[in-house]
Amino acid sequence: MAKQTKQLLNALDLLTDQHTQVDKLFEQIEEGSGNRMAAFTELADLLAAHAAIEEKIFYPRVMSDKTSDMLHESVEEHLAIKRVLADLLTMDLDSDEFMAKISVLKEAVSHHAHEEEEDKLFPMLRKAMDADTLAGIGNDLLAMYEAVIGTSPRKQVPGETRKAAPLPA
Repeated sequence: MAKQTKQLLNALDLLTDQHTQVDKLFEQIEEGSGNRMAAFTELADLLAAHAAIEEKIFYPRVMSDKTSDMLHESVEEHLAIKRVLADLLTMDLDSDEFMAKISVLKEAVSHHAHEEEEDKLFPMLRKAMDADTLAGIGNDLLAMYEAVIGTSPRKQVPGETRKAAPLPA
């Protein structure tokens, strides 16, 4: 009988894969290929669910003296992204203003995801955390994501624009 190996889900790989999905949806919206409404709805839900799992599971679990400043900045970036997303949710998708605001959102998301998380935070965490820890976090992230994504999480965004998500001290 062959030995079965359980594949571990690395939290950083999961989040990076979601960043890539977001990038593809931005491209689809900007190019006007396919159904713009469907692409925007998927983007809005993905961003809302992604922010939720980071704020509720990922950031608290990777909080340390070395990551604290970066994580507090991250929740502030999430707040700015949610504010733009909340505006977009009320706009006509065919308007020039919508496309201008999509560009602003794309820039904010790209900076946060690629320049802050992937280029700075994730390398730091790869050095500081072992594979089992990252796998445990990854499995928790995926479980929450799967629970949240089917609930139209974009609908929660307007109510999350007053202040940044709280982080443990």
